[in-house]
Amino acid sequence: MSPNKFTFIQLIKTCAPLQTLEDGRLVHKHLIQTGCESDVFVGSSLVDMYAKCGSIEDAWRVFNKMPFQNLVTWSTMILGHVKCGQGQKALRLFQQMQQEGVQPGSVTFVGVLKACASMVAIEKGRCVHQDIIQSSLESDVFVGSGLVNMYAKCGSLEDAWRVFNKMPSRTVVTWNAILGGCAMNGHGKEALKYFEQMCTEGVQPDDTTFICLLSACPHADLVDEGMHCYASMVTDYMFSAKLEH
Repeated sequence: MSPNKFTFIQLIKTCAPLQTLEDGRLVHKHLIQTGCESDVFVGSSLVDMYAKCGSIEDAWRVFNKMPFQNLVTWSTMILGHVKCGQGQKALRLFQQMQQEGVQPGSVTFVGVLKACASMVAIEKGRCVHQDIIQSSLESDVFVGSGLVNMYAKCGSLEDAWRVFNKMPSRTVVTWNAILGGCAMNGHGKEALKYFEQMCTEGVQPDDTTFICLLSACPHADLVDEGMHCYASMVTDYMFSAKLEH
């Protein structure tokens, strides 16, 4: 039986998380032979696979050969550049995407906010925040978490708190973002208060939560509190201590 575009999309999706670049290139070679390369969904999957495997050059080659780019393709390219530490290029792609009339979605904004955070570009982040408000996506839990993370990493914890407190719902990622923000900005006691609130609201912490908490404690000389968090992680939540802990 001959494979079709759906076969190749599933194969490409398998290669992406495993970061098996050579296998991905082999699949790409086969799909060219079957004439599936021009399909926009196949193209988007290839861009995602190459970006996640760290080969931005290959991702660009596929992107430029596509007959047209959709929202998924643009968002994938933006996230790929962020993953490869090319925040400035990610922001330029976002600007180009808007110029071509493609409306950004929640995944796009998450990628752009990560780019702003990596560059500590708070003014650009504020502009993106305005775009998010205009797109009515501020209440999206992933976008909100991205905003909290961006403001915290840019040193504006007040803005991070403001966004966090306005969010209608929060995941463990959101809580980790605010805890990590408190830690990196020297607000250990606030981090412990947020952790208590997190537990009160019934959100289950993960091992990253405890990395954030333990990082926050030294800033306020909270040695006993830090040891208590560590013990709770092991005994109450049954997490095995990693090197980071």
